[in-house]
Amino acid sequence: MTIEAPERVIEFPALREAQAELDAKRKSLKGIFDEAGPDYDMSKVKSIAGDTHAKVDHIRQLNAEIDERKAKVDELMVLARAAGAAREAEQVEQGGKDAPVEPERKGQRKSLGELFVSSQACKGYRPGSGQGPSASLDIDLKTLFSTGAGWAPESIRTGRVEMFPTRPAPHVVEFLPQTTTSQASVVYMEETTFTNAAQETAEGGTYQEATLALTERASQVRKVAVFLPVTDEQFEDEPRAQMYVENRLPFMLRQRLDSQALVGDGTGVNLLGTSSVVGIQVQAKGADPIPDAIYKLFTKIRDDGFAEPSVLFIRPAKWQEVRLLKTADGVYIWGHPSIPGPSTIWGVPVVETTAAPATSAIAGDYTNFSELAVRRGIDVQVSNSHSTFFAEGKLALRADVRCALIHYRPKAFGHVTGL
Repeated sequence: MTIEAPERVIEFPALREAQAELDAKRKSLKGIFDEAGPDYDMSKVKSIAGDTHAKVDHIRQLNAEIDERKAKVDELMVLARAAGAAREAEQVEQGGKDAPVEPERKGQRKSLGELFVSSQACKGYRPGSGQGPSASLDIDLKTLFSTGAGWAPESIRTGRVEMFPTRPAPHVVEFLPQTTTSQASVVYMEETTFTNAAQETAEGGTYQEATLALTERASQVRKVAVFLPVTDEQFEDEPRAQMYVENRLPFMLRQRLDSQALVGDGTGVNLLGTSSVVGIQVQAKGADPIPDAIYKLFTKIRDDGFAEPSVLFIRPAKWQEVRLLKTADGVYIWGHPSIPGPSTIWGVPVVETTAAPATSAIAGDYTNFSELAVRRGIDVQVSNSHSTFFAEGKLALRADVRCALIHYRPKAFGHVTGL
């Protein structure tokens, strides 16, 4: 055992014994790892009986014993140093020995405290003399060590990623019943002629002829897709990058679906949104207050579409006009500012979303007469085979969803225009 400054440490049997036990345990553990080799193959270890699990358990136990004995040696070393220092101080007091002189540390400057303690003024000071020690210290003046000439402060990023301000999703499609389809289009029959000729008829009288006609309708499955190139290094060097990208791409798809569900024009590969469906109810705002115009639209849906509106989609800026309506004496109609206020109008839930058109509000019986038929749910794929990506060390991430959007009864839907 190597001991610093032997004259200041008192060796005693307990310390030697503890150090010997520690050395023996360390030697035993090293021998096991030597047997196992660089691959830590436990089958090569013959000094321990049992399978790999038993040998690993033995190593754990041996490691715990080493920690325990190391702590004991440290504790005994503290006691030994304390005893040695006490004996040395006693010898100095009795005049049998000079005060210890700390060895010079080569290549290191002394601190202010060390310079003062080693000065003659401090050594010659006698308590009770009425005058404190005063020393002139020889200190080298060098270039100021500051952040400009030394280390710049290190700042570690937090785990937060502040997302770009954009419309949350989904707000719209969650109000549409969702089903699945295995076809390329959803085909159904719509009753386009209904003439009810039923009437009271006298005995022997002629029955009146009714008229019924069906028309085949089809809503094509469309694909909503997005693509993003990413370098290999971005995913390799930042563990959170892949999860971030794989979350944002599906978000983009859901956000696009929200918009298409309301304003998609149905041309080309676009879905057919509510506002573009032929035959929906239309109510112009005109000079009416917004609540009045909305109620008139609801009435048309009920009277002409024989449906019950399940939701109203409106821009936040337009709903603000409703929320801030006041009576002539200044009382808020849609609730006092100190309370949350209703998120309904005429009993129909209101959804504030920027997916709605800027100058209209859309409503309808989405619960009973709409459907989002999903051919394939959101799928995210990664490949390096796009273009020259393999040679450039890039990855192509793509995400898509295939679905069809159906409005079974156009008159069950409508919009207020001119907001």
